[in-house]
Amino acid sequence: MQEYENLPGSFEEMDLSAEILKAVRELGYVEPSTIQKKTIPLMMSGADINAIAPTGTGKTCAFGIPMLEYVQLQDERVQEIVLAPTRELALQIAEELTKLAKFIRGCRIAVLYGGQAISKQISALNRKPQIVVATPGRLLDHMERGNIRLQAVHTMVLDEADEMLNMGFVKDVTKIIERTPSDRQLVLFSATTNQDVLTIAWKYQHDPVEVTVEATKEDRPQITQYVINTETGRKMDDLLYLLDSDEYQRVMVFCDTKFMTDRVTSQLKKQGYDARCIHGDIRQSVRNETMNDFKRGKFPVLVATDVAARGIDVDDVEAVINFELPNENEYYLHRIGRTGRAHKHGVSFSLITFQESVRMEEILRYMIARPTPLHFKEGVLRNEDESPFFDNI
Repeated sequence: MQEYENLPGSFEEMDLSAEILKAVRELGYVEPSTIQKKTIPLMMSGADINAIAPTGTGKTCAFGIPMLEYVQLQDERVQEIVLAPTRELALQIAEELTKLAKFIRGCRIAVLYGGQAISKQISALNRKPQIVVATPGRLLDHMERGNIRLQAVHTMVLDEADEMLNMGFVKDVTKIIERTPSDRQLVLFSATTNQDVLTIAWKYQHDPVEVTVEATKEDRPQITQYVINTETGRKMDDLLYLLDSDEYQRVMVFCDTKFMTDRVTSQLKKQGYDARCIHGDIRQSVRNETMNDFKRGKFPVLVATDVAARGIDVDDVEAVINFELPNENEYYLHRIGRTGRAHKHGVSFSLITFQESVRMEEILRYMIARPTPLHFKEGVLRNEDESPFFDNI
């Protein structure tokens, strides 16, 4: 598989429509990112693609622009499908596609996910969208009900395919792919590769082009990572110490369980902090409202389980705090990847007890072994009075 080499230097060199260029300029995109330079021309040529790229590199725009360019507006059938592993990511993708399609009259986009009333989604499908963004389970549900047909699908994108297949959606994704035309374009985007991704690529792609984006200086998130050595009973005090510094106006705090997420949020509120939380037991409508308010800066601290790690696209999260370490190494990367976006510098803190130190070492070995490791910067080491001891990773 050969990778595309003749990279365009600007959006104007990609032979894009005036409508797309106008939307790109309005969104403030000056120069395409590396994944966009590599992917957009390939998708426009009709090639199947297997792309490996680090988080925060502009993947949605990379596949969204080509999809919008060759959608047939006069055709009321579903022509483009994007599958995402989580509700939050599906909503984020649909939102960005809608912004890119702002000046394309007659372009309709629907988003389908579990947790929302199916009647509302049926109404959206009745408006004949050409583009559908969905989680696998809910899309399959609509297909089995006869609400949507995929016989006219031209392009299918699996965003964060590695995570989606790792979450147990292999059978659902396979069923959906097999209901699309055999000559459709299939594009896979992943942060890493795994056997399930390779199997899908081998079985359903035609002469795919492999695109790999290394974590270059331009694309690599700039994140200073710290470990705070602590004890279980002191974690809340350490969290408050970080928040009381008033250095960070937009913070995400990650916990491992729904119970701890609720507990941390409650304790922060008792201390006077405007904090809210999202996890799997909270109604989707409430989660959507919370996320939208966080994006708009209506409150400073969002506490979340890993359900939110892949679905949040907020450019100005200044700090990520791991109140508890994730069970999966890769989730650590997705968590801290919520900061340091859009070429801004970010900071992450992990509150580590002695018992958790072995788990942290496993995460570090995973990070170091990655082909595209995050950028590490030197941090300040301090141990003054009762302040936490910051170990720069």
